[in-house]
Amino acid sequence: MPTSAALLDTIRSEVDRSLRGFLDRQRPLVNAPEIAPLVAAAEDFLSGGKRLRPAFCYWGWRGAGGGDDPALFTAAASLELLQASALAHDDVMDASDLRRGMPSAHRRFQAMHEKEGWSGSAEQFGENAAILLGNLLLVWSGEMWRTSGLPPAALAAAQPVYDHMRTELMCGQYLDLLEQVRGASTFDSALRVALFKSGKYSVEQPLRLGLVLAARGREPWIDRLCEEYGRNVGIAFQLRDDILGVFGDPAETGKPAGDDLREGKRTMLIARALAAASPTQAEEVRLTLGDPELERGGVDRLRRVIEETGALAACEKLIDDYLGQALRSLDDAPITPEARTALADLAVAATARRT
Repeated sequence: MPTSAALLDTIRSEVDRSLRGFLDRQRPLVNAPEIAPLVAAAEDFLSGGKRLRPAFCYWGWRGAGGGDDPALFTAAASLELLQASALAHDDVMDASDLRRGMPSAHRRFQAMHEKEGWSGSAEQFGENAAILLGNLLLVWSGEMWRTSGLPPAALAAAQPVYDHMRTELMCGQYLDLLEQVRGASTFDSALRVALFKSGKYSVEQPLRLGLVLAARGREPWIDRLCEEYGRNVGIAFQLRDDILGVFGDPAETGKPAGDDLREGKRTMLIARALAAASPTQAEEVRLTLGDPELERGGVDRLRRVIEETGALAACEKLIDDYLGQALRSLDDAPITPEARTALADLAVAATARRT
């Protein structure tokens, strides 16, 4: 039997193939020369990535008895279009310059405006075009899902899950905006944002999609597994992302070091730091967090506060705790042995240290 790593490579290859095929089918429908930069931006935005969401969907499918079916890869690949849509919008809201080591969508279109010497604000054009790109990717995600080729009965059973996942994502984006302006920075409020904006749609809902597609319906054990495994892995996954956003290697994250600090992200990591900070340390965080001009020295000072308050160590322990709970939930789950092993490996891969 192939290793889990080899199987993940296979899933990634099949998802990439499905995405290429879908984009190729879209070109005749959007063949005006002026639209070409929009399609090219979509292609670049979809390149790379670990394809973890499709992988959780795939192993949900196999875990509930689903067999080899190329249509499943197409349905799972639609999650990458949803993810790309969220990232395009997220970068506009966060004023991010880079995504996966390339200019973010709004900066890309801004540069195109400047190069062509068009009238009006290049920055506003870039933001508007990126919003439209995100909308287009969202529309395409639904189309790719519906036209995947899976049996209508399976798609109908899973459609409520797909719809709810997209609703949760948008509500999570709003909660994230709200958290930045309210500045509450409690762990519970940051956790709620993380669950809705990332944790649920990164792990819990993709897994539920695969399970429901194969089972042709939601059974009690499916929801129990998705909550006990998927939610715990999702939280641990977001905690790891919080840490990478502050301490990660730009070569790994594709963004400048400490970019989450410049963007003022009110993450679980920051909430832990503020809860344990001295008055002097708390003032340092409040004065510098969210400064878009924050230089390396400021990033280093905030990193020291996070380490000295014990927030980094606490979040690492939380990752281990959530991961342990998730792995234990697989022991009695009524899924195939192959899926049990793969989901355990996926949980470890999604939450592993990469700093």
